[in-house]
Amino acid sequence: MRTAALTVAGVFAAATVGGVTATQAPKTTEKIDPVAVVGCLKEEAGSVWKLVEASDPVPSTANAPTPKELAELDKPGRNEFHLVGISIFNLPAHRDHWLVVKGLPIGATPVSRLNVTSVTMKADRCPTAPPPKMG
Repeated sequence: MRTAALTVAGVFAAATVGGVTATQAPKTTEKIDPVAVVGCLKEEAGSVWKLVEASDPVPSTANAPTPKELAELDKPGRNEFHLVGISIFNLPAHRDHWLVVKGLPIGATPVSRLNVTSVTMKADRCPTAPPPKMG
């Protein structure tokens, strides 16, 4: 009887090595750094908010942009981001505005997402695209 108790205790000890039982998932230590992008805020059906004509993401902080970032983040791009975590931001007040948005990037298909941490208006309307060159 004593041998059986030691065997069960030995199996239990092996299953809890490092404080993690066999049923627990290991903790992830991957760090996601915040980025900043500039783009045009659009609303789609179902209150889906996107930043279109967005620049490439640049490393940043989660806080509001510095004057230097506001000056550098100016050119439209070809990116599009689905904005998430937006309930604390008044996005309807910024519909069709040119914005600097900061957040944590989430790669997804077909559209990447951005978990928003900061929204700053650059202009009250989006820049118009130049007409295509002929010839």
